[in-house]
Amino acid sequence: MKGYKKYYFNKVIWYVLTLIVAVGLNFLLPRLMPGNPVSAIAVRASNGMTDQTAIQKVYEEYVKTFGINKPLYVQFLQFVKNLFRGDLGVSFTYYPRTVSDILAKSVWWTVCLQLPAILVGWFLGNILGAVAAYIKGVWDKAILPTFLFLSNMPAFGMAILLLFFFGVYLKWFPTSLGYGYDLNPNVSLQFIGSVIYHYQLPFWSIVLITIGGQAIGMRSMSIYELNADYVKYSRFLGIKDRKVVKYVFRNAMLPQITGLALSLGTMVGGALVAEIIFSYPGLGTTLLAAITGRDYPLISGCTLIITIMVLIANLAVEILYGFIDPRVKAAQEE
Repeated sequence: MKGYKKYYFNKVIWYVLTLIVAVGLNFLLPRLMPGNPVSAIAVRASNGMTDQTAIQKVYEEYVKTFGINKPLYVQFLQFVKNLFRGDLGVSFTYYPRTVSDILAKSVWWTVCLQLPAILVGWFLGNILGAVAAYIKGVWDKAILPTFLFLSNMPAFGMAILLLFFFGVYLKWFPTSLGYGYDLNPNVSLQFIGSVIYHYQLPFWSIVLITIGGQAIGMRSMSIYELNADYVKYSRFLGIKDRKVVKYVFRNAMLPQITGLALSLGTMVGGALVAEIIFSYPGLGTTLLAAITGRDYPLISGCTLIITIMVLIANLAVEILYGFIDPRVKAAQEE
């Protein structure tokens, strides 16, 4: 048990340090963007005014409200202080709505879309890779290369391809939004059915770009394990192939756990692009609106939430890896 404690303690420390660095970057990088977002808000608020003094007062009031007239280090200390209270500030773009309120609604759309899609893609990819290594034939020469080709497409390319064929050309699925534009969110069969209907294209666009990479990794590890000495010796002893293969694929799965952690990192990059292409009401669409409007608090909130999600997912995989692979404990006890 001592080995596990050392392993998990080291992992947690590194993830906490990573989070601290991420908080600093989440605050600093949006504020390096050119332009003044408060000017746009002041212009909207003073629309119709002709008195320049009144317009200037409106601008100064918004500058004071958002606190951007203070030195950067003072803003950062206030930002960190507010974080401990769960306060991410007020959005510039959606003023007077708070960032926490906006993210509370969009984060669940992202989690419910991307996490199942990545897990399904990882699961299907591993099955395909194992079958291609063991059975070979058409699985190895046709089906696997097809999925490998699809996985090498950029996320936005796959999203646009599915949108065109299944949304525009065949008209099987809607091309945008997370539910019908004429519906309000509620717990009803009509609304749930609409959500599932709109869910299909974004979901499968993420699944298809995940399968190939996982499949090729599983295939390579399975071939390596199938040619290992313990497999040859077990077959020589007459042990049933079904029992041997069970251990082969179990050993081959260990590196794939790391692959799952890396796949979860796509929530920061490509998978969010799918949300933007389909105007899905998740973090991707919210982040795009924030960047377009130079909304510092909302950009910081989105990137911070995404970072925390990825760190938690990776830490969970690291903990799972420690239990699955006994060599981790052995290495820590040496």
